[in-house]
Amino acid sequence: MVMATFRSRPALVSLALVSLLAPCVLSHGGHEAIPEGEAISEDPMDSTLWAHILLQSLAWGIIFPTGMVLGLVRSRWHVPTQILGTAIAVLGYFLGHLHKGRQFAYSAHAGFANWLMLLLIVQIVLGVYLRSHLEKGFLGKIRPYQVKAHAILGGVIPVAAWVQMLFGGIASQGFCRGDHVGQCAAHFIMGSAFVAYGIVLTILLLNGQQLLKRSGRSQEFWDSLVISVWGCVNTFTEHRWGGPWVANDLQHTSMGIIWWAAGLVGIWLSRDRQGRPRRNLIPGIVIMLTGWGMSGHPQSLELSTHVHAVFGYALMGAGLTRIIEISFVLKDKTTLSVTPDGQNDDEINSFQYLPPFLLYASGFLFMGATEEQMQLLSDHHVTHVSYILILFSVSFLLFLFVLMLIHLYSAHVQPAVPPKRDEERSNTNGHAVMPNTMDRQAADAQEFELEGLMSDDDDAETAAKQGNGRLR
Repeated sequence: MVMATFRSRPALVSLALVSLLAPCVLSHGGHEAIPEGEAISEDPMDSTLWAHILLQSLAWGIIFPTGMVLGLVRSRWHVPTQILGTAIAVLGYFLGHLHKGRQFAYSAHAGFANWLMLLLIVQIVLGVYLRSHLEKGFLGKIRPYQVKAHAILGGVIPVAAWVQMLFGGIASQGFCRGDHVGQCAAHFIMGSAFVAYGIVLTILLLNGQQLLKRSGRSQEFWDSLVISVWGCVNTFTEHRWGGPWVANDLQHTSMGIIWWAAGLVGIWLSRDRQGRPRRNLIPGIVIMLTGWGMSGHPQSLELSTHVHAVFGYALMGAGLTRIIEISFVLKDKTTLSVTPDGQNDDEINSFQYLPPFLLYASGFLFMGATEEQMQLLSDHHVTHVSYILILFSVSFLLFLFVLMLIHLYSAHVQPAVPPKRDEERSNTNGHAVMPNTMDRQAADAQEFELEGLMSDDDDAETAAKQGNGRLR
């Protein structure tokens, strides 16, 4: 929960700083050097603008998400973390209006920045209010609604920050204008959806099984539901109905049709005859078909052809590994094992990390494959191998960050339980080692033999007693 509690003094200082410097921001100008018909000037970006980019990436991309997790676990470090993030975000916001060098025409990044800062201010005010514990009279009556609003904003802000960072990257190069808007929107929306899907799968893999159990639905039910809704939207938005079919309209529309058609099958198969949740392979099959279809899009540049091909392979790999995970690793179960009390164990096979990561990679590959990006890289003679490796590196870094956030959450909510003494054995170097599978099998075999010997002795003793009784 972002900004769940704030000490009022630093928060009020931030609000005062915003109000004092707002006139400077509103009076920002400097678009004279932009050539007519272009979105940016030919000047390079200066150090002030680079500082703006780095500070905002640090605040919105790292500090605020970390503070959000700390707020969810009610850590005492939540308040200092969010205060630090707010200070850096406010400084970076104004640096973005004080730079020299490259100039920019008005863009979605510039307009959305004000709304994002407004969300931050509202969240600060809610944090100050909740921190003050004003629970008497009217303020006490509306407090539950304030808590809910605070929670909703806590979920909205990370998504809005992601969108704003994408807008920033687009604005820095003057991309996605005129005829390129539709193609850009498709790449960035779909790519972001793949990344979001990967994040959701990572959360469900590491810390979401109990949530699925409480919902009474299988994971494939929710996947298939989203696929169906998205397919319906694509079916009626990828082509201007009543106009001529152009470019890849037919391919995109047919992809939307297979999404909702297959999604309905996935929903139907998500329950067995007794109404219990059941796993199925439909989402994995849809992902594979989507990767195959998108990898075959005709491209005008050789670089773009290679990038789209690797994107298709990554997406097909995500679908294939998902099918293997469900069918052969989990064998249609939700987890690898179940504890004696009936709860899902936290044991995870290393193979299970593959489907989420490949979705991260697919998302970044698709977002990085727009027409203007490909043309820019081709003009600078950047090879597809170098570019694809960079995109995979970014995917690994985001995957690592998500894993670290989930671990931070789990360490507070589900602290590790030390092993019992009778489950440990001493090694020659003095370290405690958990018994492995071979040890367990040997112990079971020894126990079985001892039971056999003990039963033989008991039988002999019983027979002797009976014989003695007859002699008397």
